[in-house]
Amino acid sequence: MKTAFAAALLASTVLSTAAFADNWGMDAAHTDVVVTWDHAGFSRQVASFHAFSGTLTLDLDNLEATQANFSVPVDSISTGLGFFDEELKGPQFFNMAEHPAVTFVSTAVTQTGEMSAEVTGDMTILGVTNPVTFDVTVHNIGEHPVGQFFEAYQGTWMGFTASAEINRSDFGMGAFIPVGSDAITIEINSEMKQGVETFSLGG
Repeated sequence: MKTAFAAALLASTVLSTAAFADNWGMDAAHTDVVVTWDHAGFSRQVASFHAFSGTLTLDLDNLEATQANFSVPVDSISTGLGFFDEELKGPQFFNMAEHPAVTFVSTAVTQTGEMSAEVTGDMTILGVTNPVTFDVTVHNIGEHPVGQFFEAYQGTWMGFTASAEINRSDFGMGAFIPVGSDAITIEINSEMKQGVETFSLGG
């Protein structure tokens, strides 16, 4: 992965001969957090979180030292059903009044391929913290083609998908198991800009 990342970065015409910045900020307009679960053995149900913040500190010479963290406000959850959104925010599930966000702080990174890694860290839900491992695939790194239209997208970018599976009961969220499955799949898709803590099209 180090070799592939380094080659992609060096090939980018936006890079100078100076060392590149280590900080990467998530583009809120192109970041999605989706959770899915089994509903009574009849279907896969989906909920999305529409607010998300996070940072990545990447050292290509020492990938194991990479640091990643994110925070997801519970209030941003959406299932398409208003009453169900409010139920999920309530005390039987996320208990937003006492625990307004889900957080993740990485503790270890292991290379698994040229453009893939496992990122393990501490996830906190309902005030309960457990280790969770995300399988991360990097899709692309370099200049963003949208930069030819919008100055804010100039620079060096990276796009990735990260996925993990947790048991919600491990975090004290046991309502209606097994009708709603204990196992929950989390998928994060994001584009990140190099050299910023946060990013939005507005600047």
